[in-house]
Amino acid sequence: MINLLAHINFWVILGFVGQFLFGSRFFIQWIASEKRGESIIPEVFWYISMGGSAILLTYAIYRRDPVFIMGQCTGLFIYIRNIMLVYKKKRLLATATGEEGLDKYSANSKTF
Repeated sequence: MINLLAHINFWVILGFVGQFLFGSRFFIQWIASEKRGESIIPEVFWYISMGGSAILLTYAIYRRDPVFIMGQCTGLFIYIRNIMLVYKKKRLLATATGEEGLDKYSANSKTF
């Protein structure tokens, strides 16, 4: 046990934080699906995926593990692309409903 504790440092803690964040996205997705009564992927799933993946990529680079690095780079690209698609859909919906250019705190905004 003492030998195990000797290996815990900033990088190991960072790796665990990344793994926890990355793994928690599935609980978020599960809870959102249960609330809706159908399988869905909420927007926050992609942000948590991106954050966890970025932290794990940092840890993988520190470890100099090419397999781990490649896996996290690939996933990170996919998560960023999905976030871009979410924003694209939001812009299209705003344009279709005539809410473009409205600040969310302006007097004319419906979300104020």
